[in-house]
Amino acid sequence: MGRGDNLTILYPPGCREVIEDLGPDEMIRRLKTLAHTLQSMGQDDGAYQEYVPLAMHIADDFFLSYPSRDVQLLIACCIADVLRVYAPEAPYKDPGQVKTLFMFLIKQLGGLKDPKDPAFKRYFYLLENLAYVKSFNMCFELEDCQEIFCKLFKLMFNIVNDEHSGKVKSFMLDVLCPLINESDVVSNDLLDIILSNVLEPAKSQRKNAYQLAKDLVVKCSDTLEPYIQAFFNHVLILGREEKTLTISQKVYDLIYELNHICPSVLLAVLPQLEFKLKSSDEEERYGSVSLLARMFSEKDSTLALNHKQLWTAFLGRFNDISIKIRTKCVQYSMHFLLNHPLLRKDITDTLKLRQHDSEESVRYEVVMAIVTTAKKDFSIVSDSEDLLNFVKERTLDKKFKIRKEAMCGLAMIYKKHLNSPDVPPATRHAVTWIKDKILHGYYMTSMDDRLLVERLLNTCLVPYQLPPEDRMKKLFYLYATIDDNASKAFIELQKHQLAVRKNVAELIELHRKPQDEERDREIAYRLGHLTKFLPDPLKVQEFLRKFSQHLNSDSQLLSLMETVVSHDVSCKDSVDAVTQILKKLGQPVMTNLYYNTIKMLLERVSSVMVDRVALEALVSMVEGALNGDPTILDTLNLTSDIATEKGLKLLFVLSFVYPSHFLHQDILTRLISLLNVPNTAISPPVLAVLTCIGKYKPIGELYPELASVLIPVCQQFACSGTPKQAKHAVRCLHTNCTSDADEVFEKILEKIKEQLTFDSPHFRTSVVSLGHIAFNMPDRFLIPIKNIVSRKIVKELLMRNQTPAHTPGPVTSEEPEEWVEEEELTEESSVKMEGIKMMARWLLGLKSDVISAQKTFRMLNAFILHKGDLLETGKMLKSEMAHLRLSSGAAMLKICEQKGVGDQFTSEQFYNLSLLMNDECPQVRERFAIKLHKGLARGIPHKCLPLDFMGFYALAGLESDRQLRGAVRQYMIADINKRREYIRSITMSGGSEKASSQLPHIMPDYMLVFAVPLLAHHPEFTDPSDVSQLTRIRSCLWFILEPLMTKNDAYCFGFYKALIEQMKNHKDAVKPEDELTNQKLWAVCDLAMGLILSKTTSFEMKEFPSDPRIPPMYFKKHEDPNFVNVKSYLPLELQVTAPKGSTKVLTGVTKKVSNSMVVLKPNTQMHSPQDRSKDDSSMMEDSNNVTNNRKRGRSGYDIEDDLEDEEDSTTLSSVLPTPSAPSASSTGPASKKGRLGGNLTAPANRISSYLQKETNGKT
Repeated sequence: MGRGDNLTILYPPGCREVIEDLGPDEMIRRLKTLAHTLQSMGQDDGAYQEYVPLAMHIADDFFLSYPSRDVQLLIACCIADVLRVYAPEAPYKDPGQVKTLFMFLIKQLGGLKDPKDPAFKRYFYLLENLAYVKSFNMCFELEDCQEIFCKLFKLMFNIVNDEHSGKVKSFMLDVLCPLINESDVVSNDLLDIILSNVLEPAKSQRKNAYQLAKDLVVKCSDTLEPYIQAFFNHVLILGREEKTLTISQKVYDLIYELNHICPSVLLAVLPQLEFKLKSSDEEERYGSVSLLARMFSEKDSTLALNHKQLWTAFLGRFNDISIKIRTKCVQYSMHFLLNHPLLRKDITDTLKLRQHDSEESVRYEVVMAIVTTAKKDFSIVSDSEDLLNFVKERTLDKKFKIRKEAMCGLAMIYKKHLNSPDVPPATRHAVTWIKDKILHGYYMTSMDDRLLVERLLNTCLVPYQLPPEDRMKKLFYLYATIDDNASKAFIELQKHQLAVRKNVAELIELHRKPQDEERDREIAYRLGHLTKFLPDPLKVQEFLRKFSQHLNSDSQLLSLMETVVSHDVSCKDSVDAVTQILKKLGQPVMTNLYYNTIKMLLERVSSVMVDRVALEALVSMVEGALNGDPTILDTLNLTSDIATEKGLKLLFVLSFVYPSHFLHQDILTRLISLLNVPNTAISPPVLAVLTCIGKYKPIGELYPELASVLIPVCQQFACSGTPKQAKHAVRCLHTNCTSDADEVFEKILEKIKEQLTFDSPHFRTSVVSLGHIAFNMPDRFLIPIKNIVSRKIVKELLMRNQTPAHTPGPVTSEEPEEWVEEEELTEESSVKMEGIKMMARWLLGLKSDVISAQKTFRMLNAFILHKGDLLETGKMLKSEMAHLRLSSGAAMLKICEQKGVGDQFTSEQFYNLSLLMNDECPQVRERFAIKLHKGLARGIPHKCLPLDFMGFYALAGLESDRQLRGAVRQYMIADINKRREYIRSITMSGGSEKASSQLPHIMPDYMLVFAVPLLAHHPEFTDPSDVSQLTRIRSCLWFILEPLMTKNDAYCFGFYKALIEQMKNHKDAVKPEDELTNQKLWAVCDLAMGLILSKTTSFEMKEFPSDPRIPPMYFKKHEDPNFVNVKSYLPLELQVTAPKGSTKVLTGVTKKVSNSMVVLKPNTQMHSPQDRSKDDSSMMEDSNNVTNNRKRGRSGYDIEDDLEDEEDSTTLSSVLPTPSAPSASSTGPASKKGRLGGNLTAPANRISSYLQKETNGKT
């Protein structure tokens, strides 16, 4: 109402008129009185009509825009009271005025923001008044009502804060709720204002606004539901976004929040998400998956149970084509497992598929989800063996990152729950394989895997922080309950750490020497060698050099390193020293590569598992197990026998790695006392432990009084103990006796001489003792032992059948099976087998007795030729014959490992020996293959069988037993890879020119030149025109060629082609004039050529590190020096068509092929044609007189003699190396031909059976 109105304004009693001319203070006083009076008025219908002009007067623009805040507040309070008193019919009728008044009131409500304001009570009164009578409902009649509401809601959300009481917030709701619940429409703008406050950033930054919005949604859910549904329909189904609305950009976040606040408003919305899950747009699917994953997985969520169709559709996204969607699904699986027992089966089923996902990030997340679940609530994972098995499978993943998490997760489970009293059955079952699985990781070729297993062993399986006794309990339990493969891995792990420790100790020792050029060169070499023991050798080299400089400049660091690698350091001192060293290396952060490299090295060399105190505890436990102590046996959950056996094996392993910790009188006394236990199974491992200790320092030197107790016991075992006791007793005496060793062994020898007869119950024991004395001390009893071998072992034992049980009479059709175990053999057969072994040990000890070796090879060859029945009686049991020929074959292999005596077999004997690969008895084939593999894998290149024997693997191509064939193939691949690895190591470490020249003698590619004559001489190959025979021979060739040609980056077609052509230009060395034999040889060459032509995928020209060379022991040079054998010796159907566009005639093929596609590396020593012809003739002479100066497939080059032991540390086979050879002081030719420290230029040093040292040109 304008001020120009002439209506008379009537004021309530006691109130003075409020006019424009008043000063601010006076106006405030009068308005206070008026406000107080209006406040006291009730809502009497029509009672206050006389004050309508006054109501219109105070709503004048003059007052609404008055400069004083207090005046405006009082006017607002008065207007609010007017609205209350006159409700529901307010005196204000003009829509424009009503809008102005409510905009004014909204503005005044802004004063609620600060509860500390002196005028806050009036602002609160204003809010209360407006809420009480729902004054804002008047606006429903206005066209602009939504604009007013939007402004009011915005204001309320902006001003609400922590300082407001619950009453204030309640009145705010009372003002706002009716405007939604009683409205005919809720605009999108208003919806946006409300709902944007339940989203980020308001949710976290303005929590009171979030709470207000949340309460609003709950109180007005019924009204808001259709509007919310319409909004989501608009956005989700129709895909129309209103850019002006904040919530349009955050649809999925909004659904998530609303589901939390008031799920009922989404009942019609959630089913629509199924369409989004199946959208062709990846981002849409990703958004809906992310939303549903959160909603389904939250604690107490019932969404999956209430919306089963949607849940099924969501599970389908675990197999989405998009990697990030699959990853997102898997990431949330942890929350499902933790929060929803009813959904675990569904999630487990989906994870089963995803753990085999082609994408590594998805497989990684599967492992992380399960491991994280286990960390938070182990019972979930332990109750589900499936989940544990998923992690188990991922320990074999092709990516190290995934393997690492899987292994660490399993180790954490093992450590955390091993000793829990209430372990569920699945966990109890799991810990039985977890420790095995972790240790199996050591079979991985990656250095990262090996370091990880070593770390987990010391931190989780046997935590180094535990007190010594507890630590040994864990170690004993671990070793006593792991499987055989894990046990081998544990042994290999200890050997590797010992090798690293030895190398680092030698490096530290060099730093103590005065600085000179020679020392620096040696240090540089040692550092280069040390890189082999760490991941990424090229990267770590720089940091190792830096560490070496650090050692030179910091004497304290050097002293600490000496402590770490000290033989007798305690675990505590080792840990303390490592901690101090690490402090000197800088900050322990990922970016400090120097710190991390040296930390890895320290982890490998520090001794934190075993020391003297720990060993005392372990020996006590083993004694307890032996005596049946229930405390020990209950802890291990094993019987006394098994626990004792495992405990003694563990002591044996530790004595090899930590012999110095055993060298204490109390420990040695307790070990020696175990030898008096009646159980014959106890003493051999104890003797083995004492042998290892003696190799470190003889007990006779340090503790003569203990030696005086030990010697009589060992003498008794050597003469009248079991064969095992005798074997270990001789070894133990050899390493631990010092001054009186000759006298001790003379007594034993005298005694066993008397017992070498079947009349003595100790015949077998005596033979075993004799063999080990001959092996360990060949020079001390040279003549007596030679006489015993000749008269007693050969003539009386091996060349005669003395007992009726050994030759039972005519063979009947009801003969027992072809094979029995050794324990079931007759005594004579058992003794004969020991006699064969004894002769092998005798020759190995002699090393260079050529005549004895030749005689022995002839006898062993006869055993094989006559199927084990040396005397051809025709009356022996097949099982005994099988064992005897197997023993003979194994003995030949063993002898062939030794230079000197091992060179004395002939080609025919070589071919006959190979027949055991195809023996009629499957057990013979199996065990011979194992012996062959062990011989080839042992100590490359000096302690193993020559490369000739790799050719034996070709005969496994005829194997009918699929399982055995597969096993032999694995042996062959392992031997091939080991040789390739060794070649890589010597080329990377910058070996000398001489090292390069020896590469061909190790290279597995040359096994083909030995396989070809073997196959040509095979008894089943009789006719070179017989297609079925040739097909079988071809399968043998492919058996060895497949691993050489496929998955081999170094494969060179030209080399193989030249090699086969050169073989075909030779004759057979055994029967050079026999046409059939030569034709068989050439036919095999043609088959090999056909295979490389048909199977080669890349004919790319490559450099090969060696020229093709042909062994004169098996091939004889043709009389015509210009002879080129181009004829094909194969039937037409087996000839192979050469590649198109070729120009040179290939032997054994029907078309021409391009010139030899090989770049042969120039020889380090060039020869003239005349020299070459001389070389050829020298090879010819050798082929005619192979026994005079044979040089077989064995390298004479040693990179570093004193590092040789470490080169053999990759075979998971045996803890102990071959028993000690005679000392360097030994006299006679044997000492000159020893492998260590041998003269590289000495003519007696063998290089290769197929190569004369002088022959470096092409044959």
